[in-house]
Amino acid sequence: MSDHHIKLPEGSIEKQTTTLNLGPTHPATHGVFQNILELDGERIISAEQTIGYIHRAFEKIAERRPLYQITPLTDRLNYCSAPINNMGWHITCEKLLGVKTPKRVDYLRVIVMELARIADHLICNSIVGVDTGAFTGFLYVMQYRELIYEIYEEVCGSRLTTNIGRIGGFERNFNNTAFEKIEKFLREYPKVLKEFENLFTRNRIFMERTIGCGPITGERALNYGFTGPNLRAAGVDYDVRVHTPYSSYEEFEFDIPVGSTGDCYDRFLVRNQEMWQSLRIIEQAMKKVKEFKGKEAEVFHADIPEYYLPEKKDVYTKMEALIWHFKIIMGEIDMPAGEVYQSVEGANGELGFYLISDGGRTPYRLHFRRPCFVYYQAYEEISKGAMLSDAIITLSSLNLIAGEMDA
Repeated sequence: MSDHHIKLPEGSIEKQTTTLNLGPTHPATHGVFQNILELDGERIISAEQTIGYIHRAFEKIAERRPLYQITPLTDRLNYCSAPINNMGWHITCEKLLGVKTPKRVDYLRVIVMELARIADHLICNSIVGVDTGAFTGFLYVMQYRELIYEIYEEVCGSRLTTNIGRIGGFERNFNNTAFEKIEKFLREYPKVLKEFENLFTRNRIFMERTIGCGPITGERALNYGFTGPNLRAAGVDYDVRVHTPYSSYEEFEFDIPVGSTGDCYDRFLVRNQEMWQSLRIIEQAMKKVKEFKGKEAEVFHADIPEYYLPEKKDVYTKMEALIWHFKIIMGEIDMPAGEVYQSVEGANGELGFYLISDGGRTPYRLHFRRPCFVYYQAYEEISKGAMLSDAIITLSSLNLIAGEMDA
């Protein structure tokens, strides 16, 4: 922190401002961000964001890896909803390879992605509560993020960085425990979400802290390239699941919650409503999955031996399976040449993968479109003129995830 004296015309009173280095290790910044703030007392005159503290060269690493080895890299983008990153990458690969997944795979993916969306929004909104001085809601809903993580464990064995699914489907079928825990979540979470809303939505202190805090218009949001809840809070009803459906999303009925002011309060309300819509989608997907009987109920991946690892027992007993296993693991299969862009509706907005293949064994070029990287560019504009404490809530309500900054 340092003081600066602003030179004013002769005879006028000298005014003093303060430069505050907010981050990259400040506990209020929700990640490894740095904001150099110019303050007049508690009011922000200007802000300069810097990124790059956790740059991990994901895109360059990915250009030296076969397709299936890139999945664990995507976990580390938005780690609050890693399965959506994983599925988005798999769908991108399938688009390049011309793979059509079975319907049951699509529905299972939808269930996992919507659970991930709830887990992400649940954390974002409860943390907004913490930043306005209310800790109870965070502790209450965290139990249900834990239940979602237990479902991940049943599906793939992991919790945070999930590496869930494979190109063409899943590595294993969902077991009965996974379905039972999903049913439990659908039974219990609506009541908890309702109580969470009752704690905050019409809470006078919460409303005074968030209404009018960090607003952005729909036009400015579009100019910056906003997508997802932060764009919808500003009044623009763009949702990738509706405008360019993937994974059979066109078969599901759900609404797109839209705000009007684009402030912290609207962002909070939109994410809350999106959790209700995700519950609707999961219920529909569960119903569709239950309609599969007999052998159809055992389908969990597409038939693509060139890219889908064979079962371990087959590797030990069948020569063909051993050969495919070796070729996939050693990255010895050339992918078709081509150029594809595939996006999914991540918890924070449009998560896109731009993949160029020259027909080799690894991508020629791969770019991740990370929604948080786009949001962060607008931080100065929406925090300028606000109080320092409001800047923290604004940062929180944008749900900036440091992992998406520096791919």
